[in-house]
Amino acid sequence: MKLANIDSAAALGRLPADFVRRLWARDTSLWSSDPDVQSSIRNRLGWLSLPEDMAAVAGPLQAFAGEMRRAGFARAAVLGMGGSSLCPEVLRTTFAVPRGGLKLSVLDTTDPGLILQREKTFPKGKTLFIVSSKSGSTVEVASLFAFFFSREEKFGKGKAGDRFIAVTDPGTSLESLAREKGFRRIFTAPEDVGGRFSALTYFGLLPAALMGIAPGNLLERAAGFARACGPATPVEKNDAVLLGASLGLLAEAGRDKVTFVLSKGIASLGLWLEQLLAESTGKEGKGVVPIVGEELGRPGAYGSDRVFVSLALGGKHPAGLAALQKAGHPVVRIELTDRYDLGREFFRWEAATAAAGAVLGVNPFDEPNVAESKANTKRLLAELASAGRLPESPPLCSDRKASVWADPGLGDVSSVEGALEAHRARARPGDYVALMAYVTPSPAADQALQSFRRWWGASGSATTVGFGPRFLHSTGQLHKGGPDEGLFVQITCRDAQDAAIPGAGYGFSTLKAAQALGDFQALLGRGRRVLKLHVSDVAADLARLAKGKNARTPRR
Repeated sequence: MKLANIDSAAALGRLPADFVRRLWARDTSLWSSDPDVQSSIRNRLGWLSLPEDMAAVAGPLQAFAGEMRRAGFARAAVLGMGGSSLCPEVLRTTFAVPRGGLKLSVLDTTDPGLILQREKTFPKGKTLFIVSSKSGSTVEVASLFAFFFSREEKFGKGKAGDRFIAVTDPGTSLESLAREKGFRRIFTAPEDVGGRFSALTYFGLLPAALMGIAPGNLLERAAGFARACGPATPVEKNDAVLLGASLGLLAEAGRDKVTFVLSKGIASLGLWLEQLLAESTGKEGKGVVPIVGEELGRPGAYGSDRVFVSLALGGKHPAGLAALQKAGHPVVRIELTDRYDLGREFFRWEAATAAAGAVLGVNPFDEPNVAESKANTKRLLAELASAGRLPESPPLCSDRKASVWADPGLGDVSSVEGALEAHRARARPGDYVALMAYVTPSPAADQALQSFRRWWGASGSATTVGFGPRFLHSTGQLHKGGPDEGLFVQITCRDAQDAAIPGAGYGFSTLKAAQALGDFQALLGRGRRVLKLHVSDVAADLARLAKGKNARTPRR
């Protein structure tokens, strides 16, 4: 790891002199003096020993994967959300499936269009469903399970439960359900590891083994790095602690937009990093804002709120990084020899996040504001049951293709285009724009959102894009608990089709709509600057609305 334009001594000076020793001793006072908070943290530090603790299961996992291949399964499908789905998604998109491995899919959505698309690719009787939830009660996972278990029961060949396995904590409702339904296998993960720190538990290692990836290799890379970050290593040579302390110091100085530049082969790692940093640090009005997937520009395109982190597979960093460094921007360079170095990076960033939390004075192991949107969704679904529809106020303005709602601070607007311009004009130096898309993911939607992202970024603000409800379990914590630097744009679209959730009394389209509305209300309740844009056609309407007189994107 190489740092440029970063005062390493000052960064380490923000930590106690014995931080590393106390970290490995699991000293919870590093993050809080409150006994209740310390008790909670104590049950979240198991990730420190995972590279060694999980080594013993690597062989049995590979043996289990071989058993599943011999049982005739052709595909594995993770039904998860947040920490239970993001590591499998990184592995799925980073590694090629070796001969004999199961093709892996990850479904972490409530979008009916995507669910029905994926459902067609899951051969009945030959798909192994991995129901993954640390708490065991995640609404998205429970809904996906109900949908696919009902399908497999209707298939009628063999016991449906034989085609399901569970990954959860001991004693959860999911473990009980799995026993009741006769799941083929139940894997219980360590209780003292939080969801976003669980990549090196069964949540990540089991899907890896089923794909044909050697989980032992991931653990070996992590273990080697963990040893190098132990108390015996001088703190100035402890890459993980130095990285975290630097990010914390830079965030305190206003450089809180950690802009990731990732090699194409490991681009999906950004999704995992985004959740880890945003959900861990974004609270108490503080936080690191991860920027993933933004096009790398010229130095003059950026303000003084950026730090650039390049992770290069094969050691080749982009040429534009040198110009950013020369212009004085803080730059971090990290090289990965091959894809198995992801194991090392999982541990590096977990330890760095712990150090950044200590510098910022926040508890990186809780997520106090995630529950707000969940509670709103539950309340809205209860209102649906009693009133027959979801409650929503009239839009501020509409045209034939789109409608807008917003917080009271937007003021009077007379057109959809005018509302977008007025909202964009509220951006302040150091702000970021968060595009929160509750739409069906597709290449066309991705392209439209990236174009829309460039339009919003023309104001000079950093930009993020997230699909709902995935981001609720990731950047959603930062949106509500982090600094008031966000300019939020929620994008919704009428679903072309729905899929019923067995036993729920409503379909996935309604659940997704309730989640979007619940999140909008949570942001309003926090006094955030938020606009909701409902469109008829994602690609066409976003392109149309981005063609205003102020839509020019500056050259970079």
